[in-house]
Amino acid sequence: MVAENSADSKNEKNDILLSTQEVIKEALDKLGYPNEAFELMKEPMRMITVRIPVRMDDGKTKVFTGYRAQHNDAIGPTKGGVRFHPNVTEKEVSALSIWMTLKSGIVDLPYGGGKGGIICDPREMSFRELEALSRGYVRALSQVVGPTKDIPAPDVFTNSQIMAWMMDEYSRIDEFNSPGFITGKPIVLGGSHGRESATAKGVTICIEEAAKKRGISVKGARVIVQGFGNAGSFLAKFMHDMGAKVIAISDAEGALHDPDGLDIDYLLDRRDSFGTVTNLFDDTITNQEMLELDTDILVPAAVQNQITEENAHNIKADIVVEAANGPTTLEATKILTERGILLVPDVLASSGGVTVSYFEWVQNNQGYYWKDEEVQEKLREVLVRSFNNVYTTSQNRQIDMRLAAYMVGVRRATEAARYRGWI
Repeated sequence: MVAENSADSKNEKNDILLSTQEVIKEALDKLGYPNEAFELMKEPMRMITVRIPVRMDDGKTKVFTGYRAQHNDAIGPTKGGVRFHPNVTEKEVSALSIWMTLKSGIVDLPYGGGKGGIICDPREMSFRELEALSRGYVRALSQVVGPTKDIPAPDVFTNSQIMAWMMDEYSRIDEFNSPGFITGKPIVLGGSHGRESATAKGVTICIEEAAKKRGISVKGARVIVQGFGNAGSFLAKFMHDMGAKVIAISDAEGALHDPDGLDIDYLLDRRDSFGTVTNLFDDTITNQEMLELDTDILVPAAVQNQITEENAHNIKADIVVEAANGPTTLEATKILTERGILLVPDVLASSGGVTVSYFEWVQNNQGYYWKDEEVQEKLREVLVRSFNNVYTTSQNRQIDMRLAAYMVGVRRATEAARYRGWI
């Protein structure tokens, strides 16, 4: 019985929605808002569950379950990605929609948070089946999404092709070409330059700013990147090109380590479409072993709950920058902060994606498209300002960067709700 209670306690600590709500509550309390604000912000205003029938290649019909959470639209339309993954849950989608509200608030965008997901394994589906699933999801949600309501984007195991199918389906239903309905599209269909690499570019900018605070030169710095998918691979490439020494990378199969620095271009040439490359090598180490290597900068860019109270004391990085969603538990956050490690939280570090998504939406609305250099310049301006705002809040209030980011992020939506008379 004790073991079961211990397991329940551990699961509760690592529960993504509960931990998000805990920090939201603390942030709102420190800002002086009444409990009504927390009651409004602790869960999405809308959670839609849809069932999507798809005729599979074997002739049988399979019914998939999908979700769309719309957290808060006090400021403007909700915004957030759609993930295709076998482990998608309603609770996860709810928490991630809250994070999108926070990200939009941190980088000062006129959005609330949204998030979607479909329980499926796209790695086991054909191109035709994925198209049917993508279009079916849009048909099921067409009345509650749109350029002024809720704007989807790519996320885990979704890409610009899936966004293109979704946009085409929405345009058919709407009987009007609607590029602003969705972001992360191919450039030829109204996508923005810099969108594909935007999350990794935003993480890179945050790494540069954090390194400045710690007096570390990125050139020559030892960097570990956990995860070699879209964000992780772009990030490793950016770090490598800036002269950093990427001493370890990992994927779902294991990790590669070379204290003299890995050949990132060689690894990128050999990774498959799901970011796997370590299976081509014999001398691998585990992800946990990699996280505990001696390094200057550690970037968890894979999955949740990688740095916990069990291994936080063993982290040997000076700076931890979260490119993944929720890679560090709240207990681990406290331990790292107490040890003097600068932790840049996910809601700040990974906000480059939603920032360039906003740029794409603006370009769609005005019908005028920017060059890549202009996108990169605007992104840097937004991220540097946002990083310094969160860092200053952290220093002035003597709190960790995660709580500071939540305070900055939740304030805008709460103020908008207050002016509307909701609280």
